[in-house]
Amino acid sequence: MKTLNIKVFANFREICGGKIVSMEVVDEETILNILKQLITKFPQMQEELFTETFELKPMIHVFINGKNVMYLNGLDTKVSQQDTVALFPPVAGG
Repeated sequence: MKTLNIKVFANFREICGGKIVSMEVVDEETILNILKQLITKFPQMQEELFTETFELKPMIHVFINGKNVMYLNGLDTKVSQQDTVALFPPVAGG
């Protein structure tokens, strides 16, 4: 198995216990499968990331190599261990 590092931000860091989560991946895994593995490790992330039908909640941003997956192939976007994945929760401000 190969390892993929996922950078997490804001309240996701509290849930995951740090800035980076390492996940085991096979080549050409979809980001949806990676996020489901993340939920297995950190069940609280399911409520944070997904609707009941396993779609990303509004304002959740998933980036692969600096590009938002919504502008790639959505949750079907393929990732491999050399990719950089980042998860951003909704950000409130003013």
